[in-house]
Amino acid sequence: MPCLQRSRRYRSFSDADAAVKGGGNGKEMLDVSLLGTGGMMPLPYRWLTSLMLRYNGKSILIDCGEGTQIALREKGWSPNPIEIICFTHYHADHISGLPGMLLTMGNAERREPLLLIGPKGLVKVVNALRTIAPELPFELQYKELGEEEQILPFDGFSLKAFRVSHSVQCYGYSMSVARGGRFDRESAQAREIPMKLWSRLQKGETIEQDGRVYTPDMVLGPPRKGLKVTYCTDTRPVEAIAANAEGADLLILEGMYGEPDKLAKAKENKHMTMYEAARIARAAKVPELWLTHYSPSLMRPEEYIGEVRKIFPNTVAARDGRTVELNFEEE
Repeated sequence: MPCLQRSRRYRSFSDADAAVKGGGNGKEMLDVSLLGTGGMMPLPYRWLTSLMLRYNGKSILIDCGEGTQIALREKGWSPNPIEIICFTHYHADHISGLPGMLLTMGNAERREPLLLIGPKGLVKVVNALRTIAPELPFELQYKELGEEEQILPFDGFSLKAFRVSHSVQCYGYSMSVARGGRFDRESAQAREIPMKLWSRLQKGETIEQDGRVYTPDMVLGPPRKGLKVTYCTDTRPVEAIAANAEGADLLILEGMYGEPDKLAKAKENKHMTMYEAARIARAAKVPELWLTHYSPSLMRPEEYIGEVRKIFPNTVAARDGRTVELNFEEE
């Protein structure tokens, strides 16, 4: 199975070009690592489900079950750059690792605020867990989700939360990195825009100077395709998953059960089978699907991947630590 990898073209820059590099011209990349792939309980060879996204010096963690710290260390990554932790829901296998993670951050002398995002009840749940992590040298900030869908904009990327169907309120997440239009030197010169303003305009700033107003569209072409990853566990199949995965470069879904006779159990417990996940990926027309959040009884998920690939060929039975680097597509 080929690993998902977006190519990137390099070109030489003149001094003037160097003044306007960045802002989505291909320098940034999105690292995606599925730290753990287990559901319900950690196993000696499988940590509980958590996902790390790293972009432009920022780290976003989605879910933090027991063992997430160890999985992160095994990957060789640090928890210190984590700026945001998102929770799909508040079952223990998705949040019980949080107190230890907070203490580790505090012991590393972290001082920057940490943003926590999750369904309603987030503050109450975290405060209860902090009974064993009461003193932290940094501020916790909270964003509770209550709508069917919510878009949360950040510097250079956005998160979209969308409600799914589990036994408790639960959300899936998409992370999107927008990519601005290519800098149009000829347009900038034709409009007699001072070179010293080019970089600021390319970054989206509107500038008023000497009685003139300069806007980004004066120097930029149309927006280009960015990057997108969609992640969802603990749910029955719902239309919102495929709809929100549209245009994603990578889709990560739970494949709780691979055994064909487990469909009734999946319905009863509000989970998905591998085959249902594959049908969603096919409907969303994504390039690649990673399966995760396996039942402890599913010892070897790869045994069922052949049948799953009959539904969606580019499916991976992911293991702990599976990682990909996504780059802007070549032009």
